[in-house]
Amino acid sequence: MLQAVLNGAWGPGESAVVPRDPAGLAAAAADAVAAGARGVRSRPRPPCGGASLSPRVVGPALAAVRRAVRVPVAVAVDAWAEPDPARRVARIRAWEELPDLAWVAWHEPGAEETAAALLARGVAVEAGLRAGTADPDLFARSPAAPRVRRIVAEAPDDGAGPWALAAAHGPVPVLLHGTGPAAWPVLRLARRLGMDGRIGLEDTLSLPDGTRARSTAEQVRAALSDGP
Repeated sequence: MLQAVLNGAWGPGESAVVPRDPAGLAAAAADAVAAGARGVRSRPRPPCGGASLSPRVVGPALAAVRRAVRVPVAVAVDAWAEPDPARRVARIRAWEELPDLAWVAWHEPGAEETAAALLARGVAVEAGLRAGTADPDLFARSPAAPRVRRIVAEAPDDGAGPWALAAAHGPVPVLLHGTGPAAWPVLRLARRLGMDGRIGLEDTLSLPDGTRARSTAEQVRAALSDGP
């Protein structure tokens, strides 16, 4: 399964091709799915500023993307979107439009409470873990671990095979990904290990040859045709 990650922390000065508003996210999602993505993830954002978990921001973004695609739709739920754990949980409880999945950064304060709030709303949880940190141990001890849909493991480079293989023997599937220069090498590693992967403008602005991507859809097409 290849997930398309449509946007992230980029500002307009860094890349004008990164979608921000609901219409842009919907168009990017539709193009990525047409290119072969089997799931999409976004960070809903207000017209100005960073990510937000406000129902007034999340709802329109999810509704627009859902009208455009018929694949699982995920959002990122972390401290960048809402730094206060209690307020993060309150935001989740106030959502009227729900994603299919939500990514939770397991190393952040309030991760357990965030995951519990999502599960109580019927939203599947992706546990965000980073290779080479204490995240896997924290997750292994978590009472929420058996209820998580999958681990989303961030590897620093394509040498993270042993850690990824260990994670794969856990109770849930693994989606393995990298960011920046590691995005494409780790995607190839995920494919070799038979794991889910992801690609998109959230993780990298580039194509496999280092040229600037024009869209997440272009990256998805490149991922599906890229050699091992």
